[in-house]
Amino acid sequence: MKKWSDSRAPAGRVAYVNGRYLPFAQASVHVEDRALQLGDGIYEVANVLGGVPTDEDAHLDRLERSLRELGMPMPMARAALKLVMREMIARNRIANGFLYIQVTRGAVKRDHVPPGDPPRPTVIITMRAQDMAALAERLEKGIAVSTQADIRWGRCDIKTVQLLPNLLAKQAARQTGAFEAWLVDRDGFVTEGASTTAWIVDGEGRIVTRDLSNAILPGVTRRIMLEAMEEAGGKVVERKFTVAEAKAAKEAFLSSATGAAVPVVAIDDQKIGDGAPGPLTRRIRELYAARSAALAAPKKA
Repeated sequence: MKKWSDSRAPAGRVAYVNGRYLPFAQASVHVEDRALQLGDGIYEVANVLGGVPTDEDAHLDRLERSLRELGMPMPMARAALKLVMREMIARNRIANGFLYIQVTRGAVKRDHVPPGDPPRPTVIITMRAQDMAALAERLEKGIAVSTQADIRWGRCDIKTVQLLPNLLAKQAARQTGAFEAWLVDRDGFVTEGASTTAWIVDGEGRIVTRDLSNAILPGVTRRIMLEAMEEAGGKVVERKFTVAEAKAAKEAFLSSATGAAVPVVAIDDQKIGDGAPGPLTRRIRELYAARSAALAAPKKA
């Protein structure tokens, strides 16, 4: 198996579409693909560090769950998909970046009802590099978030390609100068970020994040972080919290495949804590890194 730095890997960005590795500019899908026409597809994002996908099996577990929820089959065996992921890393020569996996119900004559004889699923895998300098700056200085109304559909636990409400929320947040949007339900509780999981540290030092339900995506990084914190004896509470509680928190942070425990230093222009990344946030990031590395380590016979 080739490594990401293999000199045989062709230069230039490469995409994978339905069994073919193609120059990025030449990659395409059928005009009647159901994801394009109806948003009928799911996706997954895996972080790649040092040429290795992190939390790989957990991401593939979630991919399989999303497919099951939409009544779609896995397009290939997990072992085969892992081989394709590694080949993508090698061909793109990216040591630190992200793998984007999209699976759609395939191309078929447009109709709202899925066909009784389903077409071949469409599989798209792309990759891009991580801006490590920008990430380091976010971790050092922290980021701001803006609260936005949560107008998404009722099954946010499925990682579908239907991201228009998320896009609009993030766009509105950027217009205020914030890095991310925290979505707020009708009752005033924070659900999650537009593309991240939301966390706070309350006045008693407890780490709080929303409990799992159809209202939020079951974040892979969230899960690994929770496992790491519990192993370390941290005080973790999974429950709803309000915007007011978040603004009064000692610390706040967010997580996703693109970054674990990224400090939030302001919400709606209101300073959180002393307005700087907090010590518990940094400690949680260290715990996550150790836990993730342990999960990726080869198992002893």
